[in-house]
Amino acid sequence: MFVWAEDDLNAEQAAAVMEPGSVFLTACPGSGKTRTLTYRIARELSLLTSPQQRVMAITYTHRAAEEIQDRIDGLGVDSSRLWIGTIHAFCLEWILKPYGIYHPSLRNGFRVIDPQARDALLDELCAASKVPGLSRWECDHYVTTSSTIFQCRDATLAPHVETILKQYRARLQADRQIDFEMMLKFSYQLIKRGDAVAKILSRIFTCILVDEYQDTKEIQYGILAAILKAGGGETRAFIVGDPNQAILASLGGHAMAVADFATLASVALVEKDLSRNYRSSRRIVEYFGHFNELTATIEAAGEHRDFASLITYDTETHQKDLEAELVRLIRRSIEVEKIAPHEVCVVAPQWAKLATMTRALIAALPEYEFNGPGAIPFARSPDNFWYKVSRIVLTKPHPALFVRRLRWAGEVLRELINAGAPVEHLSRRDFLRLCNGIRLNELDGLTYLRLFFDALLDVLGLSIDDYDTIKDHHVAFFDASTARLKLLVKEGGEGLSELSAFQKVFSERSGITVSSIHGVKGLEFDTVIAYCLLEDMVPHFSDPEGQASATKLLYVIGSRARKHLHLISEQGRQNKYREPYLPTKRLETYAYGYDAWPSPPPTTGVAPAPP
Repeated sequence: MFVWAEDDLNAEQAAAVMEPGSVFLTACPGSGKTRTLTYRIARELSLLTSPQQRVMAITYTHRAAEEIQDRIDGLGVDSSRLWIGTIHAFCLEWILKPYGIYHPSLRNGFRVIDPQARDALLDELCAASKVPGLSRWECDHYVTTSSTIFQCRDATLAPHVETILKQYRARLQADRQIDFEMMLKFSYQLIKRGDAVAKILSRIFTCILVDEYQDTKEIQYGILAAILKAGGGETRAFIVGDPNQAILASLGGHAMAVADFATLASVALVEKDLSRNYRSSRRIVEYFGHFNELTATIEAAGEHRDFASLITYDTETHQKDLEAELVRLIRRSIEVEKIAPHEVCVVAPQWAKLATMTRALIAALPEYEFNGPGAIPFARSPDNFWYKVSRIVLTKPHPALFVRRLRWAGEVLRELINAGAPVEHLSRRDFLRLCNGIRLNELDGLTYLRLFFDALLDVLGLSIDDYDTIKDHHVAFFDASTARLKLLVKEGGEGLSELSAFQKVFSERSGITVSSIHGVKGLEFDTVIAYCLLEDMVPHFSDPEGQASATKLLYVIGSRARKHLHLISEQGRQNKYREPYLPTKRLETYAYGYDAWPSPPPTTGVAPAPP
């Protein structure tokens, strides 16, 4: 039985971990949600009574799965019977690969299309249509248990989008390919076609844990609920999240009510809460608590609870001066307030603006490192085989990384075996030794990876031409990476093509983070600086939830900060109709006693002096 020290968990956390039945846990930011989830997983693993039994944990991102897996390993718990990953990875490994032969669209075999290849195909079809304004962005969609929801922002383009998607699906079918939405659709159809698949999975998995339930799609709830229902009460559920952070409604995510999920899964759920925030100061908690509309009152309980936080709101800085103002705030945070660079985060709602700003900040602050969309020099596709290999290639052997690299080696070996490669004789340690033994004198990042991959295949005695999936992933990885790197260098990303820049991607967070609001979920920093807090950006103009989404986005931004929070609704931005963007309404109507701006915003076009 898994046991822990008395002070490892507070009373709320311990109650959730020890509950013998199924739990629906609402956890406020900074409440130790991941710790609670980790300890519950460890306990469930210790309760397994048969070698055939497993525990399943569904996370929203690969990053979250990595973090939880690392924590489990750190507890000294045998995690060999834990399956943890995203819902798409679960569907692929546990439903589509073993049972796809029973689906008419999959019985002749299938491959998952690489995201970059998907985008390229949609670009090709949209260009061939010659319809003005039609792009792959207008073709975004998601599936439910009964239909497809189109996310076309321009209603006049809707008929053309339907035509494009029909052509797109026909091309995929001809090439025996499926995309991520098809993975969910076909998995749901297989698991609901009779109950044989659901029953088998319910006997394998004694507990299904779901992290960030507020980001779960309706069809994903349907897949997981079918397994729980087939278990007849024998398969436990542990559902955890925060409905205040349900900011993915435009992608189909929503926080299902506990009663609705209990009915869908035919499982009795005990409702519990984590309401003590161990992350932020009392002032920060009170601030983002204003945007708390769905959960219990949050209490500041951590070591920073009495910290004298600075909370500012700037509506005067002009867009032309934004870079200089961000530079000034970053310098102030690091050089005056003595905040470590990796504890500073710059956040905005849109990736396009973030990538450009990241490169601008890198140029303006060469003495600091940055982590952000504009600083990643190759295609970041976690499901691509060669991306998985690159994690091992670009990290150096080190005791602190040994367990993680060993786990990565296991993933790569499983993919090779699934592709038909004769590598069953290799252990994970053997594979790492082979990788560690490859020495190359090459400083260009992409060239280094290409040469390393060739050398690895050579020492394994494999020819890439013998394995279609591995070959397809190789082409997709380098095509997408080459295009990305070319764009970054063209836009001023000097040095990003070097091997040292590639190696930073998988290193521990050491620089200033630049992220979207969606990308920063689950992270925390001493100082958070948010800009582009403008109506029609926060919330997005096409968001049907409007001000409700703005409330949740502001809640997420505020709850990332431990000590200081700086908010900016800059002037000077215009939409395509040349109308000015105004500050986010939900923010403007909050009559909060903000602190005085650290110094007057700069005059337009004039860079401020360093502090």
